[in-house]
Amino acid sequence: MRPARKRELVNGVRSDWGVSIRRACRVLEMDTSTYHYKSRRREQAGIEARIREICETRVRYGYRRVHVLLRREGWEINMKRTHRIYNELGLQLRNKTPKRRVKAKLREDRCAASRVNDVWAMDFVHDQLATGRKIRVLTVVDTFSRFSPALDPRFSYRGEDVVQTLQATCAVVGYPKTIRVDQGSEFISRDLDLWAYANDVTLDFSRPGKPTDNAYIEAFNGRFRSECLNTHWFLTLADAREKLEEWRRYYNEDRPHGAIGNKPPITLMNPGDAPSPSP
Repeated sequence: MRPARKRELVNGVRSDWGVSIRRACRVLEMDTSTYHYKSRRREQAGIEARIREICETRVRYGYRRVHVLLRREGWEINMKRTHRIYNELGLQLRNKTPKRRVKAKLREDRCAASRVNDVWAMDFVHDQLATGRKIRVLTVVDTFSRFSPALDPRFSYRGEDVVQTLQATCAVVGYPKTIRVDQGSEFISRDLDLWAYANDVTLDFSRPGKPTDNAYIEAFNGRFRSECLNTHWFLTLADAREKLEEWRRYYNEDRPHGAIGNKPPITLMNPGDAPSPSP
């Protein structure tokens, strides 16, 4: 509660009961120093007006450039205060579409997948070996069939490693039209961008801090962790790769999936119930 509001409450008690400031503060469990506090905050109507004027004429200026202009004009203001006022006025710039060879799709343009390899979703899951060494697992799922074409564990991942896994997977199951990913460094890398451009694949980036933009892979990762990672010990990376591949085959070929009529994903991927392809 702000000091001004607390002061109003104390004054109300004093006027209603005719008690002293000290007694009213004790009843409200408030320190008397809070009642006597006077804000030292400087009047900022002028600086707010000037920041708004700058942003109206320089529509692509962020708070840093606005701060530079204010300092040039002689305003005594630090960067933090400029940033706070800039945000309070609601002047934050919207992130522009990344300049990539493959156009990043807007979330409003999304359509539900209508066939296999129409839309894939991709993300990372973290775990560790029995020795305590951490591993990262690249998870991929087809949003139409719920088929998982790849679960690839490694100790570390770079953009070129993601490309290597995708290239090996697509050579078996085909290339998707779109891959939904987050803003991780491996997914915004130049290597993945070049691979997507060369193979006519659209990278559909979710908004930062919005995991619901990629809900299919989030749901898959939850099942993967609860049904596989939390029930196994991995002695080595090779052991982890073997157990993850065994679970992937079970998930694709046997496990009933409620979203597709309690059928295993392989029935939509391969109508003839053919064995699950290995990446």
